Amino acid sequence: MRRFVTALVIALSIGFIVVPSAAADSGGLVVTSATVGGQDVASTNWGAPLRLVPGEFVDVELRVANNGNHAVHIRRADLSGRVLGLVFFSYLVPLDVSVAPGATETMHYRLELIGIDDQAIGLMRGDVAVVGDNGDRIAWIPMISDVRGSLLSVYGLFGIALLVLTVLASVDAGLAIRRHRLSGNRWLRGVRLLTPGVGVGLVLLFTATVVRLWVPRTPVWLIIAVGTAAAFFALGYFTPTPDGQHGADEDAEGDAQIDEADMDEATMGTADIEDADLGEPILADVDEPVLVGADSSTLVDTSAD
Repeated sequence: MRRFVTALVIALSIGFIVVPSAAADSGGLVVTSATVGGQDVASTNWGAPLRLVPGEFVDVELRVANNGNHAVHIRRADLSGRVLGLVFFSYLVPLDVSVAPGATETMHYRLELIGIDDQAIGLMRGDVAVVGDNGDRIAWIPMISDVRGSLLSVYGLFGIALLVLTVLASVDAGLAIRRHRLSGNRWLRGVRLLTPGVGVGLVLLFTATVVRLWVPRTPVWLIIAVGTAAAFFALGYFTPTPDGQHGADEDAEGDAQIDEADMDEATMGTADIEDADLGEPILADVDEPVLVGADSSTLVDTSAD
């Protein structure tokens, strides 16, 4: 079970460093403003997020400016949400717009939020972006969205799986502590509690996003997960040596005392035997020799003589 949690932690670590692909040279194109459903995307925050309701139609207005020296062709527009660098919902709309150097273009399109209830739930960071001919995102504007999806969505199931694995890892570590099965090595004890520590940090942040309290940036996810992992590692490192180790020493000491007591008892028994008064030997008073094998009729009474 710890292997599954470790694999999950590695996958999340990869997710921390994976960022949306973007062209190295956007040609000077920037997204100056964007509105979704009449709400300004640039002004969204975790207190006033962009509300996305499954099945609704939203009108999107996207304005871009080309500050470069070459024309830029926009092939698609993308409305997406991400957590830990992983995309949980994305709506691509085909466009065919060329923006000349120094020009500004405004694009309008209508988007139907189909299937978003199966993809995400709660607060989520994302952006509205434009995509070039080579499929790379060339400009974007960040946003914070409030997805009114289902707990059984992809993101919800992701969090539930993370919670289950964290609980299993915590129970496993707790049973090891209760049964005194932790290693006597401090580093190994710390590593044993490292995995549940990472899980606890991630579960706390996931819960904060689902209940719509807070939506941290990816580096904050990493910092908090590392912080809880370090706290659990320190807890395992500085805990006293498991009682089982002391119990074994006490049992060995008890056996030694029992052996010593047996030896003392045997020594005392020997001394009693040596010091005991055996008394004088008893001598039998035999007047006549005993004839072995003689018949009683052959015995002669010699007392008369």
